[in-house]
Amino acid sequence: MSETSTPELLAERHGAVLRLTIQREERRNAMSHGVLAGMGQALDEAQADRSLRAIVITGAGTKAFCAGADLQAAHAFTADYSEPYVTLALLLRKAKASTVPLIARVNGACMAGGMGLLSMCDMAVAGSHAVFGLPEVKVGVFPAQVLSVLQHLVPRRKLAEMCLTGEPLTAAQALEYGLVNYVDDDVDAKLDWLLERLLDKSPAAIRRGLYTMKKIESMAFEESVSFTESQIALFTLTEDAKEGQQAFQQKRKPQWTGK
Repeated sequence: MSETSTPELLAERHGAVLRLTIQREERRNAMSHGVLAGMGQALDEAQADRSLRAIVITGAGTKAFCAGADLQAAHAFTADYSEPYVTLALLLRKAKASTVPLIARVNGACMAGGMGLLSMCDMAVAGSHAVFGLPEVKVGVFPAQVLSVLQHLVPRRKLAEMCLTGEPLTAAQALEYGLVNYVDDDVDAKLDWLLERLLDKSPAAIRRGLYTMKKIESMAFEESVSFTESQIALFTLTEDAKEGQQAFQQKRKPQWTGK
């Protein structure tokens, strides 16, 4: 896939991993329409690139992952009231449909809309100094779009407290409530550790597995179990499944084709 960078969003390919870095450090990596559109384009391109195994989303510097909407901008929350689909919502839809794993590298403050970027990812690693919050009520608005991806990650009463008081969480609390997978003083070392355990697994199983996981999230039990019982046979028909079983039997490392 192409590495389409802009002054506000740096896209870097490192082997099988694409890293998207918000380049607005002077604005605490606040979102802009350009940042969100660039991320959406990158996610679109990633779905067709079988050699890409993971996407890491982060912010420049060490102070902020993403501070949310840029309140200094003329149109902080919308640019066109006649457009029914706003930029952040479109990005959340693309992330929901992604079969390439998304990993948030939370290198600092993760606030407001930044919590949406965090929550749309499949996994997250945070620095020990990171803080998390939904301060929208302090400026007279509410984290409405963020709730679409955050509501199933945080316990209901804690989520209500975060939304209604605007008070932040520490990294340790974010780990306790399931917002992140890991907290470490060295966020990059922990990120590399996690990627190592992802990249040596079957690409086909991960791609179809993510598809399955995301499809059943909104299903009732009977619909979910019916869908998954139809999927399990498809997993076993892939080349990766056959190779994985043969490698296990022969006590060797599997050679994945991703098919």
